Formats: sequence, C-alpha cells, structure tokens
Amino acid sequence: MRSTLKASLAACLATTMLSAPAAAELSGTLRIISDMSNPAPRAVMEGLASEFDAMHSDLTVELEIVDREAWKTQIRNALSANAPDVVNWYAATRMTPYVDAGLFMDISDLWAEDHFDALASTKGAMTLNGAQWGVPYTYYQWGVYYRKDIFEELGLGEPATWAEEISNCQAILDSGRKCYTIGTKYLWTAGGWFDYINSRTNGYDFHIQLANGEVEWTDPRVRATFENWAQLINMGAFVDDHQTYSWQEALPFMTDGQATAYLMGNFAVAAMRDGGLDDSKLDFYQFPVINPDVAYAEDAPTDTFHIASGAQNVEAAKEFLRFVTSADVQTRINGGDALGQLPVNSEASVSDDKFIQQGFNMLSNNAGGGIMQFFDRDFPAEMASVGMEGLQEFMVFPDNLDDIVARLEDARQRIYQ
Repeated sequence: MRSTLKASLAACLATTMLSAPAAAELSGTLRIISDMSNPAPRAVMEGLASEFDAMHSDLTVELEIVDREAWKTQIRNALSANAPDVVNWYAATRMTPYVDAGLFMDISDLWAEDHFDALASTKGAMTLNGAQWGVPYTYYQWGVYYRKDIFEELGLGEPATWAEEISNCQAILDSGRKCYTIGTKYLWTAGGWFDYINSRTNGYDFHIQLANGEVEWTDPRVRATFENWAQLINMGAFVDDHQTYSWQEALPFMTDGQATAYLMGNFAVAAMRDGGLDDSKLDFYQFPVINPDVAYAEDAPTDTFHIASGAQNVEAAKEFLRFVTSADVQTRINGGDALGQLPVNSEASVSDDKFIQQGFNMLSNNAGGGIMQFFDRDFPAEMASVGMEGLQEFMVFPDNLDDIVARLEDARQRIYQ
C-alpha cells in the first residue's frame, strides 16, 4: 500500500511527540519502503513518516509498507529498479549482499557527526569494509531469564563466572529440576547458546570471523567452545527431548518450575508473565564470563534503516536517518505503547519496565566486546541453516562432535567460495 502521508495521519503517535530535531530545509519527495507490517510497528512507521512530513512543508513523504516476510525476497528487486530513498533492513552480515552489490549507500559521513556517538554500541554491526551502511532504530537484549524464587529457595546468587554457572546448575539438578529449558525444534535457539559460549570463550572478533567464513570449524578454538557447552549438556542441564519443542512449547517447564532458566530474547518476557511469573518470581542476568580476557559481547538483534544507492533525494534521506536516531524519537518509538523494545541511542529514555531497563543498562554500559546480531543473522543464510542443524544435533548427541564440525567445515568451504 502506498500513500502520501500528511500531519493528520497517525495521530496516535503525533499527539504525544516531544520536541523533534532541528529541521533542515528539504523539498521534493522522500520515498520510503518499510517492512514494519505488524500492527504496532506499522503504527510506529506511519507515525514517523507523518511527523517527518509535517516538519518539512516543502517535502512530501511517500511510504510503502510491505509484508515483513515478503520483503526478504523483494528487497533486491526494489533496490535495483526505481529505487526508493530509504528502506528497512537488518544489521551486520544481513547487509553484506546489498553492500557488495552496491545497492546500499555508504553513509560514513553521517556516522562521523557528533550526534552518532550515542549509537556507538552498534557501530560495529553497521560497519562493512571499514564503512557504515545504515543506522539502527531498535534492538532488544538476550540473556538468562531465571526463576528468582527458586534461586532464593536454593540459596543461589546470579552467577558472574562459568564456574559459578556450573555450580548453580549442579545445585539445581540436585534439587530435582533442570537448569535450563529450551526448544530447539526450529533450531535457532541452539544458535543463541553457541553465540554466547563462543563469544565468551574466544571473543567477539573471533565469533564474527567464524561467521564470515574466515575460521575453520575444526579450529581448536571452536572445539573449546563445544567443550564448554558439553559441560552443561553432559550434566543433563537441559530439558529432555528439547528437539521436539518450539521455544513457546518449552516455556511451561520454566513456568511450572521444572526448569529454572531460559537463555532467550526479551520478547519472551510477556509469555513468561502470562504463564504466572510476576517480577517476584522472574529475574534476569547477563551471560557469565568464561574467559576473563575477552569483553562481554551480547546478542541484540538490531533493525535498521538504509539509504538506497539509487536514492533520488539523498539530502532528505540523510535527514530522516538523523531524525530516527535522535534520542527523543528513539525514546518514543521504543516505548511500551509502541515497539516495546530498546532504543539504541544511549541518551534515550527507556520504558520503566524492569527487564527493558536491565537490558538497556547492559547493552549501553556493559557490552564493550560488541553487539552480535544472532547466529542466523551474522552467518550467511545457507551456513546458518547447516550450522544450526549441527548445533541442535550436538545438544542431543554431543559425542558426534567430530562428525559435526567436519560437516560444518565442508559446508564452510563450499558456501564461502
């Protein structure tokens, strides 16, 4: 659907707007294609377009919203012929095909502006070939959500080190419970465990080098990651038959108290609360240190805006990117009544929700190692698919490690040619 948006549209956001960034003199038409098609994101996107349109009397903003899944196959064609000025996409490796094809514009000049210092936590995820190719507008944390009431019952504290994690897990197992619930039926949840154990074992740079095909899966450092993971698997830390459950189907193990923790994204909190876990029973901690010589890296999938290399109104497009990355705009669009996620701008305010507050503090102040985009975003699609199959197999049959890494190494050599 394409419409020309004026100030009267999307009043639900416009009526609550704070002071906007200083307006530049813009004219002509700004064409935006967005995949924010679900109801709440759509209202946010329509509100942003409407507000930006109203700020510039000589500018017309045209917004086209397409289905999120459909956009994954349409974006290349959209950028190739009669390209819009601005599009939605994702950070890190997911940018690579469009950067390599010359379809995204280098916007390093924007990132050199003082305004962008507040986005520093995600600069690495927006950088390829030494240049920046887009801007972030929202992200959300991953971490360990746990049964605070059960920890208190067992006299456990939040673990800061791997040794403490293992010790806690043994106490939980001794109490007749599992340490972690997980559902790996759709594979990606196993990717989250690999992301964290690999980055905590070998560091962010190594993890991204592996994602980029620059490291062999048979490398001893990768094996060290699996060996650390195997400590938990061989203890029986995870719920049984997890390969038969989706992530949602695995939630009752935690809400019923049969398992005490879930390594998951913040989007799961609503379902946990619906399952009866209020804030007296539910809490969150940052994945613990394994190798003290590497800084914390965190999974925080980041959604982004990009300027098409074929943009016709580059000046307006750049001003729109300044607008959507400003602290007050990121505060509003990520609020509990909007996206319900985290602003990337470190000067933005966040919802007073307990877990959003914890996540924002963690990502803004204690993620110096870097921001990962999650296994199936950082790795190319084909490698991610093959890789996550191997990770799930390892969680069920850890003794198959040699065969698994050999198979993944064969896939790496084929896929990254």
